[in-house]
Amino acid sequence: MISTSKSDKMLTALKDYKKRYLVKAIADLDESGTRIMINNFLSSILGYQELEEIKTEYMIKGTYADYIVQIGGKQHFLVEVKAYSIDLSDKHLRQAINYGANEGIEWAILTNGRQFQLYKIIFEKPISEKLVFEIDFTAEDFNVKDALEQLTYLHRDAVVKKSLTDLWSRYSALNPLNIAGLLFAPQVIAFLKKELKSKYDSKFEDDEIIESLTEVVCAEIPADKLKIPRFKSKKKIIKKSESGQPTVTEPTSETPTN
Repeated sequence: MISTSKSDKMLTALKDYKKRYLVKAIADLDESGTRIMINNFLSSILGYQELEEIKTEYMIKGTYADYIVQIGGKQHFLVEVKAYSIDLSDKHLRQAINYGANEGIEWAILTNGRQFQLYKIIFEKPISEKLVFEIDFTAEDFNVKDALEQLTYLHRDAVVKKSLTDLWSRYSALNPLNIAGLLFAPQVIAFLKKELKSKYDSKFEDDEIIESLTEVVCAEIPADKLKIPRFKSKKKIIKKSESGQPTVTEPTSETPTN
């Protein structure tokens, strides 16, 4: 989505942001101070141009959204900022979603400078939203490279290439309801019939398999009871053949023995 050099620059900026701002000394920072952090975040990390592409105090039906990010006059997402010293709440979310709904903006970021929540606004009746990802710079398991992977979708260079459309497509594809529906596809039923016949030397009817699948989808099954295949790295393995020519071997899956 973005060049290697831009990605490296973004990673450095993320590390600098965490080192510079995520310290105990600013634990009581108010909203105006937090906006200074967000100015840096939008320009230094995400690559937007100040003034021209980062619009502050944007009026929407008599109220003001903290930031609207736009490129060439096209609005891509809004940012609602709360004080670093307070936790994000449903009340704050409703405010951000209302701004987006009233202005026709499909994406909203809710942040207090340490937590960043990206929402997709669903323009249906009633208006709703989906949390697509959340990053907490203060979490014990925070990983800067994971944050980079997610925030890359919001980088200026990626957004102009319709990265947010791609992000929503991926989110929708992997939605559990979508995956659950695919499990009942005729080809999946046929595959299960074949595998069960091979493993148990017994014939099963479609309705029997569908009934079992329904229980799998709807019932809670302890994860430690499942035997889930382990997959090797997606990276292709390059080997040389006997003739000396390189050949590409696709990764394979492994089934645990336990």
